[in-house]
Amino acid sequence: MPVAQQLGIDLIWYGVVLGANLQTSFLTPPFGFALFYLRGVAPSEVTTADIYRGVIPFILLQLLVLVLIIVFPGIVSFLPSLAG
Repeated sequence: MPVAQQLGIDLIWYGVVLGANLQTSFLTPPFGFALFYLRGVAPSEVTTADIYRGVIPFILLQLLVLVLIIVFPGIVSFLPSLAG
């Protein structure tokens, strides 16, 4: 955070980008915690490869959201600006 602050980056935007990036990491190997949780509760006939293939569309959506947040930073502050 101090580096982002010194560079003049909006800290709310920075936090949202960081959060979206972390959320994406929960779905991607090797640290895909959500995938391992699902593996623990899935029936034995569902393989780990099935889980990895099934999560691909969600990873792509997460990456799209991440790119949109970076390219259009106003998306992050639009809804909060309506409340004020």
